[in-house]
Formats: sequence, structure tokens, C-alpha cells
Amino acid sequence: MVDPEQGPGRGDKVGLLGRQIECAVLDRLVAAVRTGRSRALVVHGPPGIGKSALLGHLTDSPGDLRVLRAVGIESEMELPFATLHQLCVPLVDRLKSLPAPQRTALETVFGIRAGPPPDRFLVGMAVLSLLSDASQRRPLLCLVDDAHWMDRASAQVLGFVARRLLAESIALVFGARERSPDLLGLPDLEVTGLRDAAAHTLLEAATHTRLDHDIRSRFVAETQGNPLALLELPRALSVTQLAGGFGLLNTDALPGLIEQSFLRRIEDLPEQTRLLLLIAAADPVGDPALVWRAADRLGMTPEEALADGTDGLLSFDVRVTFRHPLVRSAVYRSATESERRSAHLALAQATDPHLDPDRRAWHLASATAGPDEAVAAELEQSAGRAQARGGLAAAAAFLQRSVVLTVDASRRAERAVAAADASLQAGDLDAARRFVDVADQNAQNEFQRARAHLVRSQVTFAAGLNREAPPLLLTAAKRLERFDTNLARETYLLAWGTSALVAADGDSLAAISQAMRTLPPSTAAPRAIDLVIEGYALLVTDGRATAVPALQRAAAALEDLPGRDLLKWGWVANGVSAVVWDDRAMRVMYRRAVDVARAAGALTELSFCLASLGMATTWTGDFTGAAAIVDEADIVAAATGVPIAAHVKLRLGALRGHSADVEPLIAATVEEAGASGQLMGVTVAQWSAAVLYNGLARYEQALAAAQTSARIPELWVSVWVLPELVEAAVRVGDAELAGEALERLADAAEPCDTDWAQGILARCRALLSEGTSADRHYRRAIERLARTQLRPELARAHLVYGEWLRRERQRVEARDHLRTAHKMFASIGMEAFAERARRELLASGESIRKHKLETSLGDELTPQEKQIALLVRDGFSNPEVGSRLFLSPRTVEWHLRKIFTKLSITSRRQLRDALPRSAYEPAPEQGLRG
Repeated sequence: MVDPEQGPGRGDKVGLLGRQIECAVLDRLVAAVRTGRSRALVVHGPPGIGKSALLGHLTDSPGDLRVLRAVGIESEMELPFATLHQLCVPLVDRLKSLPAPQRTALETVFGIRAGPPPDRFLVGMAVLSLLSDASQRRPLLCLVDDAHWMDRASAQVLGFVARRLLAESIALVFGARERSPDLLGLPDLEVTGLRDAAAHTLLEAATHTRLDHDIRSRFVAETQGNPLALLELPRALSVTQLAGGFGLLNTDALPGLIEQSFLRRIEDLPEQTRLLLLIAAADPVGDPALVWRAADRLGMTPEEALADGTDGLLSFDVRVTFRHPLVRSAVYRSATESERRSAHLALAQATDPHLDPDRRAWHLASATAGPDEAVAAELEQSAGRAQARGGLAAAAAFLQRSVVLTVDASRRAERAVAAADASLQAGDLDAARRFVDVADQNAQNEFQRARAHLVRSQVTFAAGLNREAPPLLLTAAKRLERFDTNLARETYLLAWGTSALVAADGDSLAAISQAMRTLPPSTAAPRAIDLVIEGYALLVTDGRATAVPALQRAAAALEDLPGRDLLKWGWVANGVSAVVWDDRAMRVMYRRAVDVARAAGALTELSFCLASLGMATTWTGDFTGAAAIVDEADIVAAATGVPIAAHVKLRLGALRGHSADVEPLIAATVEEAGASGQLMGVTVAQWSAAVLYNGLARYEQALAAAQTSARIPELWVSVWVLPELVEAAVRVGDAELAGEALERLADAAEPCDTDWAQGILARCRALLSEGTSADRHYRRAIERLARTQLRPELARAHLVYGEWLRRERQRVEARDHLRTAHKMFASIGMEAFAERARRELLASGESIRKHKLETSLGDELTPQEKQIALLVRDGFSNPEVGSRLFLSPRTVEWHLRKIFTKLSITSRRQLRDALPRSAYEPAPEQGLRG
């Protein structure tokens, strides 16, 4: 029997038949790795097309490369990090070389130690560091076959690693039937059928009877040059079928036909051998010792099972491997239910319950003919351990299986609610809906029905910002109130948050706020949630002045909010700091929320937390950081299918002044958000338009957009747009409208004695003042805003002060402030406002050139190079930079060499001179970096 695509008797030296182009691609990949570069590649194509053979071609390279292998297995897709563990287990002895947090993360996901679920990004960074460290001794060739069957946790981590390979002497190659969403964006090599000449040669080698040329051509055409089909199908057809050309009648079912060919070979094997193949097919580990222990449980010895061999279908080496994945599926599907249960039971009994309890529970579940409470309970217990290793998706898988095996209706309802909730948090909304239905059908009391109603409401909200979720959540909160006051309070808060985001009018929010006001007071000292509920309810029913004291107490209490609460309702509470104008608390709270959501693998919450953090980051003028957050949020949204509004993109585009990019996005957001009643979306779009047009000095358009945004009864952005409305109205000469907007701003800002609130308020008052009063307000605005990290707002204070001074004919002082504004805008990247400042400087009699820092960083270095250069300038080591930017130290060093060349320097120390810290660049905040 020849291997797929291998010429008969030609051996490996000749190479793969008809695959010269593909082999050349792979040879170039290996050559690049040998010269210190990294490569990632997804080799994809239908079953039997030769992907495994091509991966095998890579291993034929000389022994200077170290090869690591892993295989995705269908039955193991629910076990977190299973494929990753296969790949990395030969490197476990090198874990001690990793930084402590990374080492702990990998030891946790591999089950070496117990601990809380590690940050998924930290796991990815740890794997990148582990592979990079190992590649310093010998270049690494990492092969993952059947990648379409990788578990999701492994796919996410390996996709993360593959995108960050650059200068580590590592090749990461995946073989897959189709491209996984987690591997999108990686270089790919599509494998198609053999060309006719090679296909005819292979078919001739596989057949022992003479075929008419036309029949042979038809066979090649109908198999579409699939090498495995050309080799296997002739064995499954009679001489008459083959010679007559009647063997292939349904080419769409080609994988099934190949599998049938394997089935016929399996049927010819002795019973003991078939049973051995079934045990191996049911075992995802591929451990020969485990397979033989299970075989022994069924009274089988190696001598009996292998007396006549396996016809090349199964081999025992370091791992148990099948000739092809279709062999495994053919073996498993051809067995009876009873035979499969026996195999899984034997494997469960052979699996150490202390070393691998989760896989044992999974085998027990597969061995169970019907509902079984004992097995269901084991699966429920495994869910907690699985979550620690792989996050909520792994927990959901075990809980879902536990529900299926549960007999008692009440317990089934409890587990179904838990499974639905875990599925929701993991972003699997379809599964969440299914198990909510199961919970509803099996609920034995009103409390269980109320909890199912709660999860259904949350699924409705997660499926898209819509009007249906707030009333559903309000009803759920009322139903829960007499059973669980804590859960009811959490639900009221979630209802309030969803209504604040999506309601088409204020009625829903008012009803929820009024219901929150009637909640009985807590018998103990007020907790963070009690203060948030009190403050938010007062904000709607009594106004900001009344609500601020409670909200300020809530903001302080939220600093120590437990991670569990952050995940459940923290995204709603995050708005507290913004209402009371506490910009630093806002950024710290949002950063912590993102960290907690990442660590738990709570992707649904993570997307909201990232959106909030991205918006908060734009206020500081860190556009690079905000753009990186947007990219991450887009990745999370694609993974979960939960749509993310374009709020941060709108804000970034407006501040940058890129009208051609942001105007279409503004129009699209207004149309889409308006059609679905999303207050926040419409308000953010119009606010962004007002900022954009104020920067471009198109004040009539800014005024129209600001008026629209300010009229919407929304609680955050409708206040932030008021400074834009004041400035635009002043510029067009509508003092009355500007004064009305200033009064509304004062109502919102005066109760909050923060530098943000008082700085913005003083700047707006200055615009409506004259003489010494205006001068005093401008100076106060600059003084207060200079104490914050809000660089764009401070720069705008300098700009409007400089504009006023020029009109007052105080040109010397005007130039000082206008120069300051221009330099700040240029260093931030606010092009429209920078141009506005430049025009003012020209009008004052001073010529102005492009800012030096902007030229050196913006024009010479890429965004990633800029991040690396600034971190190294600030004293971070290569490993520290790599940890922050998810790069290996060797890749950081590779980038540094390019940076040195571009900046004409030769050492890290010279970066301080080449990239001096701007006086307008914000200093790092404690807790916000890393």
C-alpha cells in the first residue's frame, strides 16, 4: 500500500507526487525558519486531499529542526486546551524558565496546579514565550493536524501566537478542512486535487486491473484528483464496478465513499482487532498505555488483538495513530451503541480519577445509556474545574452534558439554568436559548421559572441592543424580588443599564428607576450595589444634584468590587464615575473590568468592557491605545457574534479630524441606531459630528449636530456634547442658545468638584464672558484641566484662550497658548484642531511648521514600532515590552534593530535623545499600564 500522493516504490526521496508547488511553499517556510524568521501557515482542503502528507513532508527536513506535533480530535473538542497540551507537553520541563505569572497560567490550564481561570491573553503570551525560549536552542517546527477539530481554547491561543510570530525561528503550521474563525488572517495554502497526469499515475499504482482510458479518466474526474479517494476507492470496488466505470455515482458524498472503503477493510478484521480500533477511536489522548489498560478491562491482550495486524489502519508508537481521521470516524460510527458504551466505560475505568477526572467524567457520560444522576453530578463538578482551566466555554460544555443525563426535573431545571448562563457568558447564544427552554419546561417552582426568565432576558439583550430587553429584565427583577433580594437587585440594575443604552424614550428608564426607589433598604451597611441603585434611581427621578452624593459614595465603594460582581453588573456600574466627572476613577474601573472579564473568559461582558475602556482612553488622547482596544473588541465581537457599536471608532475619527473616514460612519450609525431606538448610538454619532465640525471650524454643522445630540434624553453623552454646543453657538453668534447650553452644563457639573467638571465648565463660561472675567475663566480652565490626563480638553482650552487673546490684540501671550495648543494637538494626532491652531498662529503673525515629534514618530515608525520605542525609552526591558504588547523578546529585539536604523541610532540609551518626552505627553498612571 503506497502513501497518499507517494509514487509506488519511490519513497520519500522523490517527494510527493504532483505536489511540487505546495512542497516548494513548505520548503521556503522551513528555509525562513532556519535563518531566524518565523512563519505561520494554514494548509486547508477537503478530506483526503493530502494535507497530512504535506505536513509529513515538512518533517522530512534534516534534523536541525525540533518538531512538535498535535492533532485535533473531534471527541476532544469540548476539553479546554487539549490540543495545546499535546503540542507543548514536550516542553513542560522548560516552564520554569517563564516569568512567574506566565508559568502559573500554563500550569493552571494544563492541570498541573489549581487556581483561578487565567487570563486567556496571558496564556497566549506564555505559550509564545515557551516556544520562543525553546527555539533559541533549535528552530521549532510546530504542526497541528486536523486543526478544524481543535478545542476552542487551544484554537484561540494558537491563533493568538501565530499572529505574533516574527523573529523567533518558529514555524506554526495548521492542517484543516476549513479555516477556523480563530485562524483567519493567517497565511494559507489551499490544497486541491492532483492534476490529471499525477492522478492517473496514482490511480494506476492503486489498481491491479487494466482500465480503459476513458474509464480511468472518468474515475479521476469524479474523484476530482483526491489522492486518498484514488488510493482507497479502488480497493472498495469490485473488478466489474471498477472496469465498468459504475463505482462513483455521487461525488458530493466523496468523504462518505472513502469512509465506506475503510469500513469494508475494518469488517474484514478479527473481532478483537475491531474492538481495539474502537477503543482507540473513543480515546482522544492517543496514549498506548491507556488504550491497553482499557483493552485489558474488556479481556483483551495485545497478542490476541494484533495477531493478524490492523491492515495498516492503526499504528502504535509514542502515540496511537490512525491512518487517516476518516478511519477513526468509520470505526466509531460502524460500532453499535452498546459497543461504543463499553469502550467508553473501559476507558473511564482505565483513566486515573485523580490525574484526569474531567476526561474520566466525559467517558462516563458517553458510556451512559440513559439518564444517570451520579454521572451528571460528576459532570457538574467537572464544570468548575474546566472553567478554571478553560473559562466559561468549557464549563458550559460539561453543564450541558450534565443536563442531558439528569433525571430529576427540579435538578434538571437548576442545571439547565446554569448551563444557559455559562453558555451566555461564553458567547454561545444559541445554546443559551436551548437550555433556557429546557429550564422553563422542567421548572418546578416560580423561583426556577423566574431565573430562567432572567437568563432569557439577558440573552435577548446580548443578541443585540434592542428595545425588548429592558421590560423583560424589569419583569424578571419583580418576579425574583420575593425569592432572592440580592439577585433581584442585580437584575434591576441590569434592567436600568440596558434601558439607559437602548430605550427609545424615557418611559422605560423612569419605570425601572421608580421600581428601584421602592426597594426595601438593606438591613446591613449599604453595599456598592445598594449605593449604585440609589444613585442611578435618584439621577432619573430627582436629578443630578440630588443623585451626586450617593453616586460619589458608590464610586468609592466600586474600587474594591469583587470580580464576580464586576462580571455580573459591573458594566452598568462603570458609568458612575462618568456621571460624577471622575476621569481617573473611570479609567481605572474600566481597566479592571476588562482584566476580570479576560481572566474569566467572559467574552460577552468583555466586549462591553472593552468598548467602555476604549471610550475612556480617547479622553486622554492616547489614540494608539484606543485603536488597539477597538481591534481587540472587534475580535471578541467576531468570536461571540455579539454586535459592538462603533462608538469608539466614531470618537477617534472625530478627534483626529478625518472627515472622509468618519462622516459615512456617523451617517450609518444615526440611521441604524435611530431605526432600533438606540439612544446611545444616535447620541454618540451626533456628539462625534459636533466634535469633528468644531475642529474643522465648520460651526454651523457642529451646532446642528450638537443640538440634535443634546435634545436626546440620554444620561452621559448628552451632557458631554454641551461644551460642543456652547462653542459652536458662540462661534455662529447665537449667545442665547449658548447660554441655555451653559446652564444645563452647570447643572450637571457644578455638583461635582472635580478638575474635569470644573475645567470644562470654566472653559465654557469663558467663551460667554468678556474682559477680566473671561481671562479668569480661561486661566481657571487651563489650571484645572492641567491636573488631569485629559490632554485633548486641555489643548482645546489653550486654543480657545489663544483665539480670544488674539482678538483682544494680546498677540504675544496669544502665540504662547496657540503654540502650546498646536504642539499638543500635533503630538496627540488631532489634525483638524492642529490646523485650526496653525491658522490662528498665522493670523497672529507667526509662521508654524509641523511638530518635530509628530514627524519622527508618525512618519518614520510604524504604530507598533512607536509603541516599542516609547516603552524602551521609558526603561522597559524586552521581556517587559513583550508582555505588554504580546510579542516575544526576540521579536521586540528585531523591531528595535529596525527602529535604530530608522532613527539613525545604535543603542537603547540614545532613544531618550531621539524621542524626548513631550511636555504634553501624559505620564503613565498607576494601575493603567501593563
